[in-house]
Parts: sequence; structure tokens; C-alpha cells
Amino acid sequence: MANCEPSVHRFMDLRVPEYAYMFGFLQADGHLSQQSRQRGRLTVEISARDIDLLRTFQKLTPYNSSITERTRSTNFAETAHSAIWSLCSLEARTKLNELGLPYGHKSKTITPPGIEFSHRDYLRGVVDADGSVGYTSQGFPFLSLATKSTAIAVFACSYAREITGAERTLKRNARDGIYNVMYTKENAQQLTAHVYYPGCLSLERKQIAADSLAHGSVPQGWGAGHRASNGPPKWTESSLLHQPSPTRQRSSATPPARVKTVGGSCCTE
Repeated sequence: MANCEPSVHRFMDLRVPEYAYMFGFLQADGHLSQQSRQRGRLTVEISARDIDLLRTFQKLTPYNSSITERTRSTNFAETAHSAIWSLCSLEARTKLNELGLPYGHKSKTITPPGIEFSHRDYLRGVVDADGSVGYTSQGFPFLSLATKSTAIAVFACSYAREITGAERTLKRNARDGIYNVMYTKENAQQLTAHVYYPGCLSLERKQIAADSLAHGSVPQGWGAGHRASNGPPKWTESSLLHQPSPTRQRSSATPPARVKTVGGSCCTE
């Protein structure tokens, strides 16, 4: 972090890994609102357990901002404890908007930056906000991303293909119109090790999961269905002959198959 101390002139220089990550996270999980007389606010609300990430964002931002906490009832939990980072500076909001963080609803319209940026750090920010890293119920490593943005899904597939060689076909699921981009087995290990490199800015819990994938170890308490070894396991064709297709909770994973790009889109294995 020492070589990217924030200043007004360097704020959101997306060639800097921390800012590229931060912008990807803000595009996925942030919200820009505006009112009359150039008033407005950027807010990011995440679980209070991840509050340290918001504190890092605050340090990277050379404008006044605040972090608050609240507890409320949601559709997912009777008691949800969250942390909220708020930034009102017009100069900061203008910069973020120019880079590609729209005001208002944005889930379908966000796109990767149109300027030079650190690709793997940007992708990690998006995955930390809207993705998952871990093991399937069958014990396979996986990295996934759920997004409504075609541009983000295409970018993720294209970049992952450069790293792993894995092809993908994009198709929105019928239930909610979301692209579920998922990598499993050795592709997941290779991509995760590249994106979640040592010392990078990330959510601590996802960094721990990524380190587990990279070393082929399974966190304690995951059950007998998960495989642990002294090194990364090899997912060969012969070893998978009697294994069911990987699945993950709250998504519809497509059985493994190598496919070509269809309709200009590039997501199943």
C-alpha cells in the first residue's frame, strides 16, 4: 500500500491495484445518488464483519467520508448488522461517474473502464462484491460471479480465458436474468491464485478461501464430502468418471462441457 498513498491528483488512478480493486467493488456494490444543486452521495453497505474494507476505502480517498453501522431486519435475516461508507464530495463523485459508475440503478449498465486499468485487481473487486470463492458440495474448488451486466460478464470470461484457456458461453438464467459465470476444479484454482495474489487488497474471508483453494486444503468443519490434500488436487478426467456434476447453492450450474462462443458472448465448463 505504501506505493499508492492517495492524493487528489491520483485518486482513482486505475493503474494502481488498490484503486482498480476499489472501483470494481464500487461498481458492483456501491450506489451513486444525486439531488438538486449538485448534491449527492456515494454509499456502500456491506456486512459489518467486513468493515475493515470500508476503512481501507476511506484511507484511499482524499475527501471527507464517514462510516456508520446499523442493525435491521431484512429478507435474509431477522437481525442484519451492516456497515455503511458514505462519500458526498462532488469532485469524487464526478470522477467515479466519469470512470463508469452510473447514478441510480446500474446493475445492467456498468461496464469495465474505458481507460488503462489493472485487470486482475478490477476483476477481484467485482468478484468480492458479487461473486463467490470456495468448494462445491462435491468438494470441487470453484470461483463464480453473478452479474446482470453483459459487459462485465464478457470481460470476466475473456480475462479468465487468457489465464486458464477455458471457454465460456454466456446466457442469462430464466429466473432473474442473471449471468452465472462459474469456474471449477483446476481452472478455479489457477484463476483464483492469479486474481487473489499474496498481499492484494481483498475481503479477508474471501482471501482465506482463495488461499485454501490454491493450496488444495479444505477448511475445518466442511464435512467428509470435501477433499483435503497436501497439495492442489488434480481433477483428471478419469478421477471424475463417477463424480456428479458440481453444483453450488442459490445458482443453476450447467454440467461440464467445452463450448464455443455464441452470439458474441463468451459460462459453462
